[in-house]
Amino acid sequence: MTDERELLVLGLLMAQSQHGYQINEFIEKNLGQVSDMKKATAYSILKRLNQGGFVEVSVEQEGNRPQRQIYTITPSGERRFLELLRASIATADNVTPAGNIGFMFIDHLNGQEAVKLLEEKMQKVDHFLGMLSLVPQHGHGTGVDLSIKHRIALLQCEKDWLARTIQELRTRKT
Repeated sequence: MTDERELLVLGLLMAQSQHGYQINEFIEKNLGQVSDMKKATAYSILKRLNQGGFVEVSVEQEGNRPQRQIYTITPSGERRFLELLRASIATADNVTPAGNIGFMFIDHLNGQEAVKLLEEKMQKVDHFLGMLSLVPQHGHGTGVDLSIKHRIALLQCEKDWLARTIQELRTRKT
């Protein structure tokens, strides 16, 4: 399994050397719809990448500001990035979507409650679709835009499935 969080950090360092705060800011402000990586996780990954020889760390001092660690990808890190990138793009996981286990036992609920819960789920999917539709075009290559379009397509598929399932359950009840 590909560590996509490691891929993300290395990918950001492929563009330029950065300090940890810059990496976290960029992820939070620009990639929040693509990644839910937490700050502590990014720092942990940077430490692991440094220990593995994939990034180098230097210290920078600007005026009276505290020292900052600057992370730079190494040639070994560039090779690791390309290895992770290729594996990530070619991977097809058979994942169990959230709620799928619950669908197995939906018969334990009365039909009206099941429909209500599925409608609630569909509202949440609609909310995510709405948020993603507001993400502006990236403008620098196609990668980020492809990732957003993929998420939208998956959510739209789930919304369509939910609509059909709700209709089917309503039909059964009558």
